[in-house]
Amino acid sequence: MRSSLPLALVLVLCNLHVVAQQSYSRQEAEKVLKLIEKIEGDRAESGQRGKRKVEVFESEFNAYVAHRIETEREQAMKELELKFFDANRIEGRLFFNLRGQDLPKILRPEMNFYFSGIIETNDGAVRLKLDELFLEGQEIQPVLLDLVFMIVARINKVESSSINDWYVLPSGIKEIKVYKGRAEFYY
Repeated sequence: MRSSLPLALVLVLCNLHVVAQQSYSRQEAEKVLKLIEKIEGDRAESGQRGKRKVEVFESEFNAYVAHRIETEREQAMKELELKFFDANRIEGRLFFNLRGQDLPKILRPEMNFYFSGIIETNDGAVRLKLDELFLEGQEIQPVLLDLVFMIVARINKVESSSINDWYVLPSGIKEIKVYKGRAEFYY
């Protein structure tokens, strides 16, 4: 099991390192930042037992994503937007801008990936089990997105990984449950 997440899954789990191009509600982003502080504060307190949770609405999560995109300044991934559905199902769009990079001929400098899948958690680890993945309007295999992750990892000088890997959750989060329009993070 890996201890760091691939870029897209990192975004899904609140560890963003990207550049924003969309507007967002700073108030909603601030709410999520305060919840992260609460999780970290609760973790630091001794004697905390039992499972606790925080709830984040889809619009708040996307505002937080956009805030992190705006403040983190990563070079390749420019946008991520997620939709939450019952039974841990998510749908989303990733936009990569790889202009100026040495790319294989099968990749374009600007790419929109559309995906759907299920968030799976197990004892503090998580993965995104993809159901569908599209590049623009064409269905593709996950290996193509992994290739983009490899290029982004090379740009950022970090280890490359796969969208199919299991990863350790951040901030002491043990489980994630996704419902229509909201997600619960258990810690």
